[in-house]
Amino acid sequence: MADNTAKREISNETEELSQKTKRAKADHGNGRGEDVKESEAGNVLSGFQLSAVLSDSAREKNIFIHGKLADQDAVVILEKTPIREDTLAEIFSGSRLMLEMKNDIYSTYRLQAPPHLNEIKTTVVCPATEKHVNKYQRQESFLVEETWEDYQTITLPYIQVQSFSVQWVHNILEKKAEAERIVYEDPDPDNGFVLLPDFKWDQKQVDDLYLIAIVHQKDIKSLRDLTSDHVPLLQNVFQKGKEAILQRYNLPSSKLRVYLHYQPSYYHLHVHFTKLGYEAPGCGVERAHLLADVIQNLQSDPQYYQTRTLYFPLRADNGLLSKFKEAGRL
Repeated sequence: MADNTAKREISNETEELSQKTKRAKADHGNGRGEDVKESEAGNVLSGFQLSAVLSDSAREKNIFIHGKLADQDAVVILEKTPIREDTLAEIFSGSRLMLEMKNDIYSTYRLQAPPHLNEIKTTVVCPATEKHVNKYQRQESFLVEETWEDYQTITLPYIQVQSFSVQWVHNILEKKAEAERIVYEDPDPDNGFVLLPDFKWDQKQVDDLYLIAIVHQKDIKSLRDLTSDHVPLLQNVFQKGKEAILQRYNLPSSKLRVYLHYQPSYYHLHVHFTKLGYEAPGCGVERAHLLADVIQNLQSDPQYYQTRTLYFPLRADNGLLSKFKEAGRL
């Protein structure tokens, strides 16, 4: 499904990255204050050949680029890292200032910070498929209205035919990949989950904290599968996830936004934990469902999400949108 920016959605491509590229990501920190590790492969982007800019955002300070890397299609995502409070003294004392304009009490400068304080978070998807390129290309979006009947006759068949791979999720749950990134785990097969940072978070400050809880149960695709039988699981994720974040990052639950996406970017139930005030991709009302509300809805009506009409945005190039149009539902 479409997910601007990646949302964990970047995680769908992680399975396809080479081991060298994964190591290159390590320099974004591992949340435990360990030393930055340099990629053993050196600069994997030194031979990158630019084909096109797929999209960019001046507000979010990122750019999505399509090109070639070692004769393979690649998508590169560049994101300016946030300014951290603990670096301000060094920025002020160790930077070069170039005056651009001065008028009365107002002046503007171009500031060149020390290189280690001027990093750009870089995500590489290689080899990239046409789907990856389309995912990050600027597209018009449409709001879809999905009844339960629509889900059964349009959405579910589309999901089943597409056979979206979640093997990378199973690799995490089985400790075959990213085991060192897990912040917390409840191993219970029914109500347990693993909690780990989303790749959109560089883990250097809590202002843009973003973690994902992935449940151990493998037969829950999305919000539509949830019934009152899953309330203990959801309550466990909600409570223990908040406790783990408080212990690890000293961030109380009153400062957290905990929610599910519908449509999700991958069809294995997962819950997003972000800091309140951080406008994480996909946290808008048209896609995000607060976990507290989901729990209450299921407590009030055990089949709430099998009867409720749900709304969600889809990009113009999304195959599911085409199915809704073919069915006359858009």
